[in-house]
Amino acid sequence: MSKNSHPVEGPDGFVYQCRLPLSSATLDMVAGLIRGHLKKIRSRWRKLPPGRIALIVLAVLRHDQQLSDMAGGNGVSASTVRRWLLEVIGLLSARAPRLDRALKKIARKGGVVVLLDGTLVRTRRRTGDENRPNYSGKRKAHGLLFLALTDEAGNLVWLSAAKPGRSSEITAARHNRITTRLREAGLGALADLCFVGLDDDPDDPVIVTGRKATRGHPLTDAQKEANRLVSRERAANEHGFADLKNWRILTKVRMNARYATTLLRALLVLTNAEVQR
Repeated sequence: MSKNSHPVEGPDGFVYQCRLPLSSATLDMVAGLIRGHLKKIRSRWRKLPPGRIALIVLAVLRHDQQLSDMAGGNGVSASTVRRWLLEVIGLLSARAPRLDRALKKIARKGGVVVLLDGTLVRTRRRTGDENRPNYSGKRKAHGLLFLALTDEAGNLVWLSAAKPGRSSEITAARHNRITTRLREAGLGALADLCFVGLDDDPDDPVIVTGRKATRGHPLTDAQKEANRLVSRERAANEHGFADLKNWRILTKVRMNARYATTLLRALLVLTNAEVQR
């Protein structure tokens, strides 16, 4: 990993160096996207060159640097940094794979199964009528729900659009027609107990989950062992989520929620550029 550094303005106005633990290839990829975009829109001038803009945006995404801090350390305004940030995540998210294409790519490589799970990306608590939909009673926090698919090694291959935090994983999966897409690609999926009942064809399931115990019907030893096997095989998808959440801007998303899907898909592209198992 390269050890790129970028300037950050301290509380007393002094500029110090902050290490950016990303590869030079990732920095070059983002800078190349910016150059291509500027050429496409015939923009002949920016306050800073594309490489420097890429470095600033990646620092915001990786370290969750305040926009005003990055602006002060680079001689631009906070609104300019915000504009660059939104521009770059838009360019990156356009490269994120669609669900059907991601599944067909895995099938072409000889894959037979993907791992399905959901995660809550925490957001600021909102006010008024916007507060309740984003509150997840399951996780006791405000946020947005995303579904993710990873391959058997734990590499992220697809992220859904954002849903309010109160949504359930199984409802989000039905909205995205995941079972239909899996059948079209000839793949199966392993999922946790949140997805029990998702599959629309119990006689020929493509979604494999564990078994739930019910009142008066505890799990047998064989069912418990089957649950352990599913959990063990599903463990790899936690690596995918961990890679994604290394981008500290996801610690608590402060930008407007309407940009959240674009942000997550941009981070998916960056994560896959950095990590491949």
